Amino acid sequence: MALKSVIKGVHLVPMGTANAFLIKGNDGLTLIDAGFPGKESAVFGAIRSLGHSLDQLKHLIFTHGHPDHIGSAAAIVRESGARTYLHPLDIPMARSGGPFRPLKPAPNLLAPLLCKLFFNPNERVEPVTIDQPLTDGELLPVAGGIEIIHTPGHCAGQVALLWRPGRMLFAGDVASNMMGLGDPLGFESLEEGRASQRKVASLSFDVAGFGHGKPITRDASNRFHHQWGI
Repeated sequence: MALKSVIKGVHLVPMGTANAFLIKGNDGLTLIDAGFPGKESAVFGAIRSLGHSLDQLKHLIFTHGHPDHIGSAAAIVRESGARTYLHPLDIPMARSGGPFRPLKPAPNLLAPLLCKLFFNPNERVEPVTIDQPLTDGELLPVAGGIEIIHTPGHCAGQVALLWRPGRMLFAGDVASNMMGLGDPLGFESLEEGRASQRKVASLSFDVAGFGHGKPITRDASNRFHHQWGI
């Protein structure tokens, strides 16, 4: 499968029904999320197809600690030695490999079925050590600058990541773009989730990538504002 470029310097790495993103910066490669368990070969293939060796993956940043975002992390870190980053509220789940906090389905007709199919709070994945906690509002000096935006609701430790050089938002599961821009499968707190969607809708960015669904490559913040802006 050909690696898909989202914008200059960012490639989408398909991980089954979840996405990861690879950023090429002056400080090496940065991976956003690590997909389901057993998907590390997709990441390794992507790195090699760009002409890099695995040890050039320097940073692995998680939007949150669910199994479809940290599942292959331990295997990726073993091969690459990448430094790992996650919000403190989700670090215990990553370090234990589960169980995970339960979700309530999003308020739409398909969500109860999809939530049951794709999320099992009792699932176990290989634990991964987190090297650095993420702080809301910090500018991480990685890949030219990544702003950390705490976006709880779907998951208490979820963050969105605003990559400043490319004006691209990595939204994690604050939203999905499976059948148009909308909710993730479920929420730990719907009220917090709505507040986080409004928070993201107030930001300025051109492009958005999602844990699930296709990227939005033009006028992305306007789409968010239309959906959730005040």
